[in-house]
Order: sequence, then C-alpha cells, then structure tokens
Amino acid sequence: MLTKNGLEECIQACWAARHLCQQTLFQHCLIKGGEHVAPIHVELMTSAIEILQASADALTRGSGLHAPVCAACANVCEACADSCAAIMCDDAPCPEMQRCADALRICAHLCRTMGQETYPLAFERPESPQPQA
Repeated sequence: MLTKNGLEECIQACWAARHLCQQTLFQHCLIKGGEHVAPIHVELMTSAIEILQASADALTRGSGLHAPVCAACANVCEACADSCAAIMCDDAPCPEMQRCADALRICAHLCRTMGQETYPLAFERPESPQPQA
C-alpha cells in the first residue's frame, strides 16, 4: 500500500519536473533553436508539462482515477526524457536538457509506482436511477 510520504513524494516530483520542463522549453530550447525546437521534441515537452500537472492534480485531490493518469504520465515522461537526453549543445551533451531528462526519469519511476496503486480508493460510478414502472 502506498504511504502518505510516497504520495507526497510523487506529487512534489511531478510539480518539480513540470516546472523544470516548462522553464527549459521556454528559457533554453526556444532560444537555442535547431534540434531543441524540432516539432516532435516540442510536442513531447508540451505533453509532459500537461500530463505532469494532471498527475499532480489527480493525486492532490485523491482521485480514484489517479492510477491510469499516473501510468500515462510515466510513459510520457520516459519518452520526453529520451528526447531531452538525445539533444546536444555544441557537439556535447546538453546540461540543461540532461537536468530535464533526469527529473523526468525520477517522476516516471514514481508515477509508474502510483499507476499500480489504488490509493485512496477505487473509482466508483454513481448508481443510475432505475426507470419508473
């Protein structure tokens, strides 16, 4: 069972990775240009920013649907981390992109765990009204 500390750790990791990805995209990638602004990379960065926020929000409010959201977040974070790690700065690994990749991988690991948890409770559908006879 997930501990409260594990839940908080995942929420904090999502917010930290989201902030770093957004900061890197706008304050590094868009300025650097070249492969930093390749459409697939910008799409991955944008998707990561959005799903990281959705995961943090779902966990914060105790959504019963957090598991599939977190599982999707882990997949997006892994893809984005691979994209970030592959980008070079002046024929060398790019430190800004590596920091982003590292944060995304940490979050992917934590979200993968959350994607398997059922904290705080499973999603329940409201009962449908029965037709009147």
